[in-house]
Amino acid sequence: MNPLPPVSNPEGTDSEMLDRLRRETFDFFRKEACLVNGLIPDKTKPGSPSSIAAVGMALSVYVVAVERGLLSRAEAIARTLTLLRFFHSSHQGPEPDATGYKGFYYHFLDMQTGRRAWQCELSTVDSAIFMAGVLTAANYFTGKNEAESEIRELADGLYRRVDWQWALNNGTTICHGWKPESGFLPYRWDTGYSEALILYALALGSPTFPIDPKGYTDWTSTFEWKKIYDIEHLYAGPLFIHQMSHLWVDFRGIHDDFNRKTGIDYFENSRRATHVQRKYGIENPKGFSHYHKYGWGLTASDGPGPAVIEVDGIGREFFDYTARGAPFGPDDGTISPWAVVASLPFAPEIVIDTVRHAIEHLHLKGRSPYGFDASFNSTYPDKSRNQHGWVSPWIFGLNQGPIILMIENFQSELIWKTVRGCRYIVEGLRRAGFRDGWLDNKHR
Repeated sequence: MNPLPPVSNPEGTDSEMLDRLRRETFDFFRKEACLVNGLIPDKTKPGSPSSIAAVGMALSVYVVAVERGLLSRAEAIARTLTLLRFFHSSHQGPEPDATGYKGFYYHFLDMQTGRRAWQCELSTVDSAIFMAGVLTAANYFTGKNEAESEIRELADGLYRRVDWQWALNNGTTICHGWKPESGFLPYRWDTGYSEALILYALALGSPTFPIDPKGYTDWTSTFEWKKIYDIEHLYAGPLFIHQMSHLWVDFRGIHDDFNRKTGIDYFENSRRATHVQRKYGIENPKGFSHYHKYGWGLTASDGPGPAVIEVDGIGREFFDYTARGAPFGPDDGTISPWAVVASLPFAPEIVIDTVRHAIEHLHLKGRSPYGFDASFNSTYPDKSRNQHGWVSPWIFGLNQGPIILMIENFQSELIWKTVRGCRYIVEGLRRAGFRDGWLDNKHR
């Protein structure tokens, strides 16, 4: 298949296209937030609970919104205080209907009451994403007025009460989560590269409950260095793993022991992983429709399944929400334009044209009031909402946040610069063994 090249200007210059996408995507946070407590829904499906990670992204997104004129500073402060006040006063305890426990929060919360939803787990990594947003707000709103002082005070209190040592459950590495009915989950952040970089940085930098750096080195000792399409890199299949911690931390030029061994930093690693995804799209080993040099972006996303269907004489299995990856799968033909945008700082030379193709030729933007459709599958035989294939009917908070934050990091480095001033994250990175670059005092 020879894909049509992106047109030169489907939505103006590169900057104009990205500005418009950021504005449209931000409307999700503007319009879907609960006005009473500030909670952000996991997705637009009616009855969806809040995602604690999406809330953390919202706190960071409001910072971008101020700088880009999407919110007044006063409105962003009001939204931030609504959230921080709610979490500061919400119930922390072992009861099954609490909001959180030991400073952590449940993965999903009822949008109205803010209490645990769906008997979900107390999630360590989602709580870390929330805390990244909390600390971003604290390091951006530095004014001497009463409201901004309260933001910093509340944020500091929320971070200080997280008991990272408890989450070790007598080990060296952090557990995935805990449930009041059954205790700790049987999984740890101890095997293979993952989005846990931000989790460990926060746990190591805590002034109240810091973990031992041995847990971090135990985890990084399991990382897999692979050569794929003649590209050597630290492997993880889904794109979000190569993006999540980078939403907040600028990994350019800073190195831990693993980086010093491989000779590249995590930013360069994400650049290589992005190019691996594009090469996988070009090779298209499973023969999916619309995989090519502008057709890639496998990550954790919604999908058209679960279903097993014969398509053009081939039996295909389709999944619903799952973490798709390249080149080793799982893969059912579903790609996510948001994940392409979130790779913008790493590889703009391939991202920009892919974004334009998704807009101009696949029409993956326009029906949703909030920018891009969440995910797309041209192989699945359903074209009721898009002439080119199936698209997800919902918009997800965890997709919207990275679009806004990574466009901004690409254009101005705003979030990266803000987080560089966070003494807790800086200390956590240093305790993890990171050195060089902006972490050296002479560069800060």
